[in-house]
Amino acid sequence: MSFHPVSCCVPAAARERRAVLKLLTGVAVAAGAAGIGPPQVASATALTKEERDKLTPDAVIGLLEQGNERFRTGKTQPHDYLSQKRATAGGQYPAAAILSCIDSRAPAEILFDARIGDMFVARVAGNIVNDDLLGSLEFACAAAGAKAIVVMGHTACGAIKGAIDGVELGHLTALLGKIRPAVAATEYAGDRTSKNAEFVDAVARTNVLRTVQDIRQRSGVLAGLEKDGKIRVAGSMYHLVGGRVEFLG
Repeated sequence: MSFHPVSCCVPAAARERRAVLKLLTGVAVAAGAAGIGPPQVASATALTKEERDKLTPDAVIGLLEQGNERFRTGKTQPHDYLSQKRATAGGQYPAAAILSCIDSRAPAEILFDARIGDMFVARVAGNIVNDDLLGSLEFACAAAGAKAIVVMGHTACGAIKGAIDGVELGHLTALLGKIRPAVAATEYAGDRTSKNAEFVDAVARTNVLRTVQDIRQRSGVLAGLEKDGKIRVAGSMYHLVGGRVEFLG
């Protein structure tokens, strides 16, 4: 047996609230702008090629900042991930490529309140770049059309601490070796050890900036796209306390 509520059995005040909610939902759907992040109701859509191609690199960075603001203020939008999955099954048109640390506390899609299909995400301890990652970023931008590359480091990074301490462990040894130049390049007058959180974060920031520089210097493809204004390569730091993604420079 099923029950179908009849409007006459619903108090007038409740009917009025429902009507207002329905109106607001309709307005939100109509006002939902294309770009990274969903409209004001559960997003079942995905970024289209036309919508992505209309965005400038600076606009993409701006949308990332807006998404992070929603995340850190507890105002993330509802997502219909199953519908987003179906919407992207036939193709993808991400607007950004994020190179971030493997740290479990820094999931880029969540920090930027993004939908399925909004961004490429490459993750490696210490957010360093190597040939394989450069190739992935070249695919994201030159082949797939992403408009921005964001290198995202974070505070209290374990890989940075390991590089400072000179940790040696299997294949990790070589990876940390790619971070160590950032330790030496960081100007800091205080305690230069992994026990000093301020120094660790200063090295993490230097490491981000060096990675951005490496991308530009080692990839003629990406450097050319940035020179032509087709993409923007930016560095950022995610603050575990507070949740802000701070864009550098």
